[in-house]
Amino acid sequence: MSSPGELKSSSSELDLDRPNIEDYLPSGASIQEPHGKPRLRDLLDISPTLTEAAGAIVDDSFTRCFKSNPPEPWNWNIYLFPLWCCGVVIRYFILFPIRVIVLTIGWIIFLSSFIPVHFLLKGHDKLRTKLERCLVELICSFFVASWTGVVKYHGPRPSIRPKQVFVANHTSMIDFIILEQMTAFAVIMQKHPGWVGLLQSTILESVGCIWFNRTEAKDREIVAKKLRDHVQGADNNPLLIFPEGTCVNNHYTVMFKKGAFELGCTVCPVAIKQSFTMHLLQLMTSWAVVCDVWYLEPQTLRPGETPIEFAERVRDIISVRAGLKKVPWDGYLKYSRPSPKHREGKQQNFAESVLRRLEEK
Repeated sequence: MSSPGELKSSSSELDLDRPNIEDYLPSGASIQEPHGKPRLRDLLDISPTLTEAAGAIVDDSFTRCFKSNPPEPWNWNIYLFPLWCCGVVIRYFILFPIRVIVLTIGWIIFLSSFIPVHFLLKGHDKLRTKLERCLVELICSFFVASWTGVVKYHGPRPSIRPKQVFVANHTSMIDFIILEQMTAFAVIMQKHPGWVGLLQSTILESVGCIWFNRTEAKDREIVAKKLRDHVQGADNNPLLIFPEGTCVNNHYTVMFKKGAFELGCTVCPVAIKQSFTMHLLQLMTSWAVVCDVWYLEPQTLRPGETPIEFAERVRDIISVRAGLKKVPWDGYLKYSRPSPKHREGKQQNFAESVLRRLEEK
């Protein structure tokens, strides 16, 4: 039997994602029987310690969903190092300048076309919408070309139809560009300040994108109404939602928000498997960007199925197709932690539940 201080080694990655707290407690032989009847005060004294210990285990499992795996060193030997040096010269001094030029030409073509279309065709909404849609796809194609993108699309190309929404796993900030170069999706995303906000309010708003602010509770109702109105429109661009609500690394999927599954429309899952990082410099200096996109079979809400169950079923489909691991965490924990008052309440409930169980025995 293991000694009290030892930790049992996990037999699989799944064991790390769902840690067994009993493995971190002393063995039964080392636990002394309590003297007298346990009291709520005693349990409250130890519950913060137990909560912090369990929280440390959970954090370790949760943070792995957002960590980038460092590349394995391969070039530190006598025969590979010269080849690696040649690769650095080619990537940084040949490929990188060429890609910057390609992206610059793309922006010049895009802006010289988009600005006149956006401001001079205000009286011709259908024509302006069609042209802006094509121009947004064009600039996204220039972005992918500047990365030497090798993108494989599997399944039928999305079409403009009412009462449908596309949902995809979210591995990096450029998922939108990868999908947008094929189809001008309207996406729901966080509103940003500065030059990013300027791009959102001009270029991306032209394809029907919907903005939200996760710090404002009232904003949810407004966004929910905009989503329902958008999916009802026959001429609106297909709606794309990343229900995880945050970027997750290329190995996991976190819990899906149920908002996309409460719209009463067909849900079209999209699975993305990428082999690149989030940093633009690394994208521009890598040999190529490789990505697979699967447009999967549309799904509808089954009789007696709740939106949460529907979301989990779609998450299963995406995770299996992309080879990702499901973890039971809410992605918004990446942005906010429970308040001390909330933790104290949870500790009180935990201690009271343990006390009731001991009294029943």
